[in-house]
Amino acid sequence: MSVQSVERALDVLEALAEHGGEAGLSEIAARTGLPYGTIHRLLQTLLTRGYVRQDADRRYALGGGLVRLGGIAEGMVGEWAQPYLTRMVELSGETANLAVLEGDFIVYVAQAQSPRRLRMFAEVGRRVLPHSTAVGKVLLAGRSAEEAVTLLGRTGMPRRTPNTITEVPAMLAELDLVRDRGYAMDLGEEELGVHCLAVPVRGGDRVVAAMSVSGPAERIDALDRDELAERLRGIARDFGAELSPAPAAD
Repeated sequence: MSVQSVERALDVLEALAEHGGEAGLSEIAARTGLPYGTIHRLLQTLLTRGYVRQDADRRYALGGGLVRLGGIAEGMVGEWAQPYLTRMVELSGETANLAVLEGDFIVYVAQAQSPRRLRMFAEVGRRVLPHSTAVGKVLLAGRSAEEAVTLLGRTGMPRRTPNTITEVPAMLAELDLVRDRGYAMDLGEEELGVHCLAVPVRGGDRVVAAMSVSGPAERIDALDRDELAERLRGIARDFGAELSPAPAAD
């Protein structure tokens, strides 16, 4: 049985996160549908506990109290992901990664390396912009078009390679394709010669993370993308079920 006040407090924190970590009262209300008075009372409690702070312009932002919790949770999720990432390596022969969206950045939180001598890897803890990576596209595709545009407006879309998508309309078309086919590709858009295929990890109805395999372009291109993506989605579904187990019956 859920506790309404806890659910509402979490709604407020998630609204702040989805606005890049900072939002005004009206933006939180629009996102949550909660009355202003309720939001204000919840924010006062979160302020007292250090999970929210208030800036000089009266806008609210995620507070330092979340850093400790987030660091511990991120480490635990990384540990839980290892068996699933290992399955992806066994399936593809390539390095597998788990990434999440923190604020406006993609953060790599876990990895299982390919056994091959020539292999690709993103350092765990590395932060990158979302527009040039397959994991970033998956996480952007889990948002509405309006949210994606707002995020991209904050970060910009700098060119990483000649293949990087740098225009918002082209990225929105790419995100529609990701939603339709259920996976994203990075074809040398973050680093030339490196290709990547990523699939979503869902917690309930929400995309909470992305899992990917990456390697030299010629090896990734030799794989059957649709077949590989289908099998990777199965692994990601298993991992998502562990992250968000079904609630116990009353």
